[in-house]
Amino acid sequence: MVAVKPYLNQLMTRNFPMFENYQIPKELIPSDPRFGSGPSLIPVEFIDRLRETGVHLLGTSHRKPAVKNVVKEVQEGLRKYFQLPDDYSIVLGNGGATFLFDSIALGMVEKKSAHFTCGEFSTKWYKSHANVPWIEAENIAVEFGQGITPENRDDADMICCTLNETSTGVIIDSLPQVDENTILAVDATSGGGQVECDLSKVDLFFFGPQKVFASEGGLWVAIMSPKARARALKIAGDKSRYVPDIMNWKTAIDNSDKNQTYNTPSITTFFFLNEQVKLMNKSGYQGVIDEGKRRAELLYGWANEKPYLSPYIKEERYRSTAVATIDVDDKVDTSALIKKLADEKAVYNIEAYRKLGRNQFRIALFYNIAFEDLEKLTRLLSHAIESEL
Repeated sequence: MVAVKPYLNQLMTRNFPMFENYQIPKELIPSDPRFGSGPSLIPVEFIDRLRETGVHLLGTSHRKPAVKNVVKEVQEGLRKYFQLPDDYSIVLGNGGATFLFDSIALGMVEKKSAHFTCGEFSTKWYKSHANVPWIEAENIAVEFGQGITPENRDDADMICCTLNETSTGVIIDSLPQVDENTILAVDATSGGGQVECDLSKVDLFFFGPQKVFASEGGLWVAIMSPKARARALKIAGDKSRYVPDIMNWKTAIDNSDKNQTYNTPSITTFFFLNEQVKLMNKSGYQGVIDEGKRRAELLYGWANEKPYLSPYIKEERYRSTAVATIDVDDKVDTSALIKKLADEKAVYNIEAYRKLGRNQFRIALFYNIAFEDLEKLTRLLSHAIESEL
C-alpha cells in the first residue's frame, strides 16, 4: 500500500507542481503515443499507401469508378468481416454517427422509441428523438458508471441501445429479442468491430469509422436488416412526414446500392477505412474480439493490482473491451501527469471524458494500438505515479 503520511509530508514541502520534474524512462515510451478514444490511431503505413495513389484518386468525383471501387471494397469487406447475409444492406453517408441520431428519429421510428442510456452519448441519442414532436421517446436510464441491459418494450416500435458507451467505458451484456414489428437499433460507434455483438439479432447497426476502424470522422456506416430497410423505405414514402433530403433514408439506400454517397464524401476517410477493414479481415471478427478482451484483461488487471487505481465500472460484465476507464486516487494529479506526457510527446489523449469530472484515465483498447504499447503505457503511468507518492 502507498504510505499516505510520507506523501502528506511531501505535499507540505513541495514547492513545484506534481510531475514537473518527472523524467520519462526511454524504455517505457510507447512506439506510438496515440491512445485516444476518438479519433483513433491511423497507422502511418495507411498514409504511405494513400500517397502511392498519386494523382489517380484524390480530386476524383465520387461518381467515378476510382472512388466507387473503394466504396465497393469497403462494403464487401464489411460484409465479409461481419459475415452478413446477402439480404442485409450496407448504407453509407456523410455527417458521422451522431448525425444518424436525428435521421433515425425522423426516418425510422413510427410512433415510439425506447432508449437504454448509461452515459453521455446514449443520452444524446435519446434527446434527439425526444425533440421530434410526432414520435414518443422513453428513457430507461442508469447512473453514469453503471451498466444497463436492454429489454424489449411492447409499446415501442424501436429499441435503442449503445454497444459501447464511449464516455464511461460501459458495454451492453446482451441483446433483447424483438418481434417482427420492432426495430432493434444499436449505436456501435466506439465498439463496432471489436465488442462482441450478434448482428443476426440487430436490425440497425451503425457506427462512425474513427474508432475501431481507424479512419477519420464525418462518415456514417449503417448495416440494415431487410426489416430495417423496409421500415426506412416505408416512412420515406410517406409524403405527409417531412424529412430533409440530406436525411432521407431512401436517398441514402439508393446511392449506397450504387457504391456511392448522396453528397461528396472525404475520399481519405474511405481509403483509410478500406485499409483497416482489409487488415481486420486478416484476423477475422472473432480474432479482433479476442484481442480486445486481451487488452481489457491487461488494463483492468493493472487497475486492480495497484492500490491507487480502480476500474470505474464495478460490474465486470459491463466493462468495455474497447475503452477502459480507470479511476485514480485523488492524491494523484492526473491532469498534471497527462500534460507532462503530452508535452514530452510520449502519450496523447488519455484524460477522462470532460463531462464526467473524474480523476481518471480513459484509454482506448482499439485493435491498431499495439498490445506492447499498452503494456508500456501501464508501466509508465505506474512509474510516474509511484515516483511522486
